[in-house]
Amino acid sequence: MPPIAKEQAAPVQQKNNHPPLPHADASALGQILQRYPLRIPSHWQRRIDWHNPQDPLLRQVAPTPQEAEKVPGFCSDPLGEEQVQPIPGLLHKYAGRALLLLTHSCPIHCRYCFRRHSNEAKPSPQSWQAAIDWIRQESSVREIILSGGDPLMVSDRVLRELTEQLAAIPHLQRLRLHSRMPVVTPKRIGNQMIQWLTGSRLAPIVVIHCNHVHELDAAVLHALRRLRQAGVLLLNQTVLLKGVNDSIEALAQLCEMLINHQIVPYYLHQLDPVAGAAHFQVPTVVARQLWLQLQRRLPGYAVPRLVWEQPGYPSKRLIELGEP
Repeated sequence: MPPIAKEQAAPVQQKNNHPPLPHADASALGQILQRYPLRIPSHWQRRIDWHNPQDPLLRQVAPTPQEAEKVPGFCSDPLGEEQVQPIPGLLHKYAGRALLLLTHSCPIHCRYCFRRHSNEAKPSPQSWQAAIDWIRQESSVREIILSGGDPLMVSDRVLRELTEQLAAIPHLQRLRLHSRMPVVTPKRIGNQMIQWLTGSRLAPIVVIHCNHVHELDAAVLHALRRLRQAGVLLLNQTVLLKGVNDSIEALAQLCEMLINHQIVPYYLHQLDPVAGAAHFQVPTVVARQLWLQLQRRLPGYAVPRLVWEQPGYPSKRLIELGEP
């Protein structure tokens, strides 16, 4: 199989022509934005209510001086990912699965992103090749997860070549894609993308990341319907965020909308304790109360698992009713 092409350009150009942001004090935010720049794709910008500083879409992307606060327990690598990379850019945390970091680029910079401080070497097709060689020798791995950044920042031509190499590994059975792109830039879900995703023997799974029902407009739902009609299993992950979705109404509306469009509400995550995001944290006792209310209000298949991720734990950890 020939090496993967070097091309890795983002297929969609993002623009940041938007009204002034809350807390848009250059002196207070300059250093914050130097470390983690503002990035808001045009589709997301059009969905924001710019007159409402509490708009749930705006709050996810608007920088705030609170990001500079040092809070105990919040660090640059909250999941200990540097310790679980047998090959640079390849994570092997859980049995039977491996995660390939294709790029550090993302179409949107969510201010709570747990990889916002990533300082690893930029992933490249050369580093992917070493990871593929490792996967080829590790017969226990049955599922490969493409992540980033956002893997759909890579061109379809390169992703097709990568998928062909992965599909040629006999013990791999599933190809899972974790992407924010269907929600923030739905036009990225085109014919070529669907063809390489569904064109191999690997069972395709797409995990989207949607935190609020306002993210699911007609264009997003159309893109997701195209994936579903092509035979892709669609799951959603939500991060519980203070001031964004920490209410029963917000969570119930999101879960019902997902189920109505045949998308499984898969996980409701407690915030990963990444430095700069402590102002988004919802206390575990509140998270548990919200989950119990969801359980009472919705059918079981519409209730996501309430989880947190802890370094060294062999899986996502369910938050039990008796935990602090």
